[in-house]
Amino acid sequence: MLEMTREEFEELVGEALDRIPPELTRLMDNVAVFVEDEPSPDDPELLGLYEGTPLTERGEWYAGVLPDRITIYRGPTLRMCESREDVVAETEITVVHEIAHHFGIDDERLHALGYG
Repeated sequence: MLEMTREEFEELVGEALDRIPPELTRLMDNVAVFVEDEPSPDDPELLGLYEGTPLTERGEWYAGVLPDRITIYRGPTLRMCESREDVVAETEITVVHEIAHHFGIDDERLHALGYG
């Protein structure tokens, strides 16, 4: 398994977020991004997870709720990648994938766009 500290991985996630175009980040609302070492044992190879209500499903009822949560998992990413460059690329794909869920884009469409 490739070695990378949590701090280094968090920095890569931050860099991936910085590469999201500003016109999109301005539209993001009530969402927080976290890095965790491992996902649930039920899905040990999960790279990222979006939990919340997509922007496309929010209505007048949406007020006073906790932020949506995007979690990027370090362990599975490091296990599947062979080099630091692979980790950089996979982290960026995972961050974009989870942010797309925040915008209401489903897995089928993301796979078609190459972010599966």
